[in-house]
Amino acid sequence: MHSELVAALDIGGTKIAGALVDGGGAVLVRAQRPTPAREGGETVARAVEAVLADLTASPLWPGVRAIGIGSAGPVDAAAGTVSPVNVPAWRDFPLVDRVARAAGGTLPVRLVGDGVAVAAAEHWLGAARGHDNALCMVVSTGVGGGLVLDGRLHPGPTGNAGHIGHISVDLDGDLCPCGGRGCVERIASGPHIARRALDDGWRPGPDGDTTAAGVAAAARAGDPVAVASFERAARALAAGIAATATLVEIDIAVVGGGVAGAGEVLFGPLRRSLRDYATLSFVRDLTVAPALTGADAGLLGAAAAAVPDRWARTHTPASVGGHGG
Repeated sequence: MHSELVAALDIGGTKIAGALVDGGGAVLVRAQRPTPAREGGETVARAVEAVLADLTASPLWPGVRAIGIGSAGPVDAAAGTVSPVNVPAWRDFPLVDRVARAAGGTLPVRLVGDGVAVAAAEHWLGAARGHDNALCMVVSTGVGGGLVLDGRLHPGPTGNAGHIGHISVDLDGDLCPCGGRGCVERIASGPHIARRALDDGWRPGPDGDTTAAGVAAAARAGDPVAVASFERAARALAAGIAATATLVEIDIAVVGGGVAGAGEVLFGPLRRSLRDYATLSFVRDLTVAPALTGADAGLLGAAAAAVPDRWARTHTPASVGGHGG
């Protein structure tokens, strides 16, 4: 990235975060609002504008050269619109245009899906740094991802490429909200890890934690049902990663998100399962690593994606205003 500042927005179903980020990846100014996800579309838009207003009020704002947005999806980067599954009031919402106008209409605005933003962050500053071909994943309440190919972010025409959560790994599996069956997300996301453990007879400890974090704690303590739930999730992730590696020849898969916080409870069986699925000679040396950019991944990735010289060589994202595009 260049030394000029970039404004970044990270939009999810729980919070809307904003930041001013410099060329070294330092977050200099922060702003945040809760996402009023169950309210009307205009209410959600006003929350985004409030975050942006906090950023524009900073004395550093005149140094901003572009705005990057990483949003829950699906997104349509070509149209500049978003339809987040976890924000029902936004369907084909013209987010790029709305942000551009709120920021004064002179800065280029670029949009990517949240998984692509994480890939941008990890390739810039995290575990995928120095790798030309990488899959970067978020395993949390859902499962998303993004790709780096030939050393560049590869968002695809709409900004959703690398969405590994909706690769089917069980043709007769449970129906997924996306319409498919046996999707990676339907097996390996935090809520489904917990649901599987509970259905199989696991019961939480004295703290009553019935989330995937509670299952992970039980697995670390040796509970066989908890261990089995994480092993099943790991197999689903391994199958999806191996399929992606076979298709586009990635050499590293970076896994972040809340479920990755389980550590070796997840990564141990994931690496073992990957040996069973990634068997062809050109994917056999595939590395799996935990993400390094943490809670700021969405902001850092939105900032990285906003700068044209870090963008995929053949892709022109939605852009509004001034000297971008």
